[in-house]
Amino acid sequence: MEVHFTPDQEAQLSQIATHAGTDAERLVKDAALRLLHEEARFRAAVREGTAQADRGEFIEEEEMDARLEQMLRTATLPCGSSTAPSAT
Repeated sequence: MEVHFTPDQEAQLSQIATHAGTDAERLVKDAALRLLHEEARFRAAVREGTAQADRGEFIEEEEMDARLEQMLRTATLPCGSSTAPSAT
């Protein structure tokens, strides 16, 4: 398989590769392999979710809201924090 990039894109890839301590070909190959891995992981998760739904394994809307709220709080915490800042 051949992939063609513009000269500017090639220069950007070479620069990124140099900073990563590799060459542009290895950088692009590794990125493509990561994409394939993540795509397979995503598809497996979707299949699992569909199977759970088919079995009737759902959670209530309130529980989902609570889970999302917790995820959002966790995602916005400073590094090293284990709890959300108090709202005082």
